[in-house]
Amino acid sequence: MKKILLLSDTHSHIDATILKYVKLADEVWHAGDIGDLKVTDTIKKLKPLRAVFGNIDNHEARLEFPLNNRFFCEGVEVLITHIGGYPGKYSPAIREEITKNPPKLFICGHSHILKVMFDKKLNCLHMNPGAAGISGFHQKRTMLRFEIDGDKIQSLEIIEIGDK
Repeated sequence: MKKILLLSDTHSHIDATILKYVKLADEVWHAGDIGDLKVTDTIKKLKPLRAVFGNIDNHEARLEFPLNNRFFCEGVEVLITHIGGYPGKYSPAIREEITKNPPKLFICGHSHILKVMFDKKLNCLHMNPGAAGISGFHQKRTMLRFEIDGDKIQSLEIIEIGDK
């Protein structure tokens, strides 16, 4: 079993509250718009990190992290990208890949809107953790925490970090 902390859209911001949840996780996944790499460098000192770059990320982030990250965590195939849309409205950049070979878990960021939906057509769970940073139009800073146990995604929690 793995305890996952999922965050996105930090936009160069990391604080003690985020780090408290990082320490409780087995792995941290970041769905892009990292901003300053101090964010991911700080996380990597504490826990294993899987991440993608987002549209605001510079050449350094683009050299370190991929646009799309597809991997297995235990028995769950995961696909993370920054701009991905959501069931019924997937981004054109990812639509072909996700429909031809859907993962069990599809994760994106970008919208700053926390959303968890099941795509019945693709038999795929979609997650967007919202924004953990303080830049953007969102009012609440959010992250997601869940467990992967074999081929099960379970114990999903919304973490409200607070107002931005």
